[in-house]
Amino acid sequence: MSKSAERRRGELAWAFYDVANSAFATTVMAAFFPVFLKQYWAADLPATESTFLLGVTSSSAALLALVLCPILGSVSDAGRLKKPLLALCALVGIAMTAGLYWVRPGQHATALWLYGFGNVAFLAGMVLYDALLPAVTVPARYERLSSLGVGLGYLGGGSLFAFNVLMASHPRWFGLADATTAVRVSFLLVAAWWLVFTLPLLLVVREPQTRRAAGFAALTSGLRQLRTTFAHIRQLKVVMLFLMAYWLYIDGVDTIVLMAVDYGMAIGFGSDGLMLALLVTQAVGVPATLLYGRLGERWGARPAILFGLLIYAGLVAWASTMTEPWEFYGIAGGVGLVQGGVQALSRALYARIIPQDKAGEFFGFMNLLGKFAAVLGPVLVGTVSRLTGEPRLSLLTLLLLFAGGAWLLFKVDVREGERRAAEL
Repeated sequence: MSKSAERRRGELAWAFYDVANSAFATTVMAAFFPVFLKQYWAADLPATESTFLLGVTSSSAALLALVLCPILGSVSDAGRLKKPLLALCALVGIAMTAGLYWVRPGQHATALWLYGFGNVAFLAGMVLYDALLPAVTVPARYERLSSLGVGLGYLGGGSLFAFNVLMASHPRWFGLADATTAVRVSFLLVAAWWLVFTLPLLLVVREPQTRRAAGFAALTSGLRQLRTTFAHIRQLKVVMLFLMAYWLYIDGVDTIVLMAVDYGMAIGFGSDGLMLALLVTQAVGVPATLLYGRLGERWGARPAILFGLLIYAGLVAWASTMTEPWEFYGIAGGVGLVQGGVQALSRALYARIIPQDKAGEFFGFMNLLGKFAAVLGPVLVGTVSRLTGEPRLSLLTLLLLFAGGAWLLFKVDVREGERRAAEL
């Protein structure tokens, strides 16, 4: 097999992990868990209370991931352990997701614990997955491959989500007693899907052949490296500026993903319509993310991300005033246009301005800031909603995050970042 064919085989295997974990992000995080929490596990609680619990659980999971991400990144670099640690994260997430099947009505605490640890595994696994990007392709293909991964994630995760929605809408077609049983079975299907589509990466992708520490030596070496990463980032001012921008705008992006369905239910929309809106996001997201990869190659990643943040700000303003269900569909389509592109091109831009041989530790810090933002966003929305009784007011706080992130990103000099990364 030629080197080019081998590289493309590795690229595709890497991208399939986006297919694997996108099922959790779509079916569990964005859709069924918030609805099932309100209507099944916590049906005896007020809607504002379940919103608060969901926000606190999401933020707590992000806080734990915040602590783990830079450590995992540094240890994976020191011990060439990205694939083994990614496999561990995937298995934990799979087990937690499958466990939701057995949670009974009223057991909202158990459901939240399983969801929280599944969330931690999902977030930590993304650090290791992102850090493998420089290992599977060349810099000229970062934008396209990163967008391919997110686009395939939309296609795969959206396809399973559509099947799960059909199963919940017509359970008897599938030999199931009712919609409740169908949703519980969906958690098992997500777990199986996550497992199957993780295998290509584990079997095909190769980590760079670097000196490998083993066992405790990998841990101690990784922790020592973690200390030096602070010094490296301080030397790379372009990286610092990007991370500050990313910290702000990805907070808005992640909060919309985590809280959109809960927000729709809180202002009176039905769960069936909200599921359809999420399908719209997935359907639009597949071609839009692939197009974003091309725009990133033509315009550069930074201008394309700024364009996406401008659209996000407009969508948030619209969502704060909407009153009709059709508006939720329109906003869902708008999110689909830019969500995957902003995520994919952020990953690609960051890969350009960091040292490739330290990808694990640097992506660990990128995800640290992203998860620190996710600690604040959901709990802020949930708390403001609880204190004021007005979900629309809490949503408007996201405008500050998008505006601040865009302003800082505008100041990022990508060429200077590439030059400094090559020198380090």
